[in-house]
Amino acid sequence: MVAGHSLGSVGGLVKGHGTENDFLILADLDGRMALSSSAVRALCDRHSGVGADGVLRVVRTELANEPDVAAQADEAPFFMDYRNADGSIAEMCGNGVRVFARYLRQTGLIDGDTKVATRGGTRSVRFDGESVSVDMGPAVFRPERPTVVLADGQSVTAIAAVDMPNPHVVVELPDDESLAALDLSSVPSVSPALPEGQNVEYIVRVGPHALAMRVHERGVGETRSCGTGICAAVVAAAGAVRDSATWTVDVPGGRCEVSFSEAGTVILSGPAVLVAEVELCAEWLPTHR
Repeated sequence: MVAGHSLGSVGGLVKGHGTENDFLILADLDGRMALSSSAVRALCDRHSGVGADGVLRVVRTELANEPDVAAQADEAPFFMDYRNADGSIAEMCGNGVRVFARYLRQTGLIDGDTKVATRGGTRSVRFDGESVSVDMGPAVFRPERPTVVLADGQSVTAIAAVDMPNPHVVVELPDDESLAALDLSSVPSVSPALPEGQNVEYIVRVGPHALAMRVHERGVGETRSCGTGICAAVVAAAGAVRDSATWTVDVPGGRCEVSFSEAGTVILSGPAVLVAEVELCAEWLPTHR
């Protein structure tokens, strides 16, 4: 499944993160690899595998074995096939697409700003030094207003449910102490649950355009950051207001910024870092395909 390589070249398995939301990047440019959910779970296991919140498979868009994705080939040369740590497939990943783009540029697959194909549509990416910005597209408010039960038994009604395009439920808490006290070691109780499941974002307003946030991700658990969740949180907090202000969102893994384009789409900006190249042992591979 993977051999060692230099981060200056294409191939192998690479570890990266965006505000400590970490990923394994797997180059499969010709789309020949059958990436099973069991292999993803094994790779992402933090005790018996490499460890990550998900896997980003790099495929030439025209060779993607999904018609809706392949149709994006005229705009986006590469497809981000994103898998959650439990092996499930997700529509999009905001931190993931920024790390994915950093990998494309650092390995020479692209030489500047680009567009990336995803199951949620084509995403435009811009580089600005250490920061990578991605146009996440429009947010869609859902009609549901679910109730989320906190660990102490308190029920809190979400301020919004938002598709970004993956589904999010955003809960507002009164202060930093309430945010710090959350127990996110198990899947939150959400009623009614969204049909596709949901990420649950817990936010505190710390300024006019500033939030602190923790998140429980669908198919992963609590993560240090969630790009689509950060966008959903800002959209929910802003409500109908779409001004030119830049929002800051502090998560356990760092800080991202969110703004709105003139077209009303959501722009996510933040660091994207490649950490290491990984060479899997030949003895481990055959039992984890």
